[in-house]
Amino acid sequence: MNSAPEGMVVTLEAADGFIFSAYRVEPRGEPRGGVVILQEIFGVNPHIRKVADTYARAGYLAIAPALYDRVAPGTELGYSPADMQKGLELRGQCELAGTMNDIQAAIDDAAWAGKVAVVGYCWGGQLAWRAANAANDLSAAVMYYGGGVDNLGDLTPQCPVLGHFGERDAHIQVDRVLPLQTRYAHLVNIRIYPADHGFNCEARASYDEAAAQLALQRTLAFLDKQLADDA
Repeated sequence: MNSAPEGMVVTLEAADGFIFSAYRVEPRGEPRGGVVILQEIFGVNPHIRKVADTYARAGYLAIAPALYDRVAPGTELGYSPADMQKGLELRGQCELAGTMNDIQAAIDDAAWAGKVAVVGYCWGGQLAWRAANAANDLSAAVMYYGGGVDNLGDLTPQCPVLGHFGERDAHIQVDRVLPLQTRYAHLVNIRIYPADHGFNCEARASYDEAAAQLALQRTLAFLDKQLADDA
């Protein structure tokens, strides 16, 4: 991967007029498409910014909307039990309609770079699944250990979806996620790893380097295919 320029905080406007912030990183050279990074319950923190930087180094415009700005602007949490509790409280305060409006605004903002995908982690993984069902002008979605996705099988994806889940994840029943691949075989590909919840995050005790690297390789190959001009 090539080096990426430093990211910057920008402001976006949702369809309902709400102004919110986002972390955006442009690649060096012509972008290969746009990738909207959807946060965990911990906000657009250093980990999420690092994820955005990774996709920019791979040649994509990356943007991470601050999905807590409607309830607690500027929130950045760590991974302690107290942070976990705070994140759960903030997630509960977010109204789905507003959150999806903000995701759509980020998709629209990234569209100048070409076709757009969303890549979400934890809560963002669920939101990626929802976006695959409801967002406009979305070409692909990637969900990392999306909490609650196993209860949202009635949502029909409108674009290809790649899912990454850990078989040791106590928060998500893998045997309830795999049926999504059977139900939407032409669109959904679920990958299972010998890992726990949050395996992609270096700041968490559950980080699994091998699983994280393999999932990233698979995600980049997926994006290369789905965001190509002739896809």
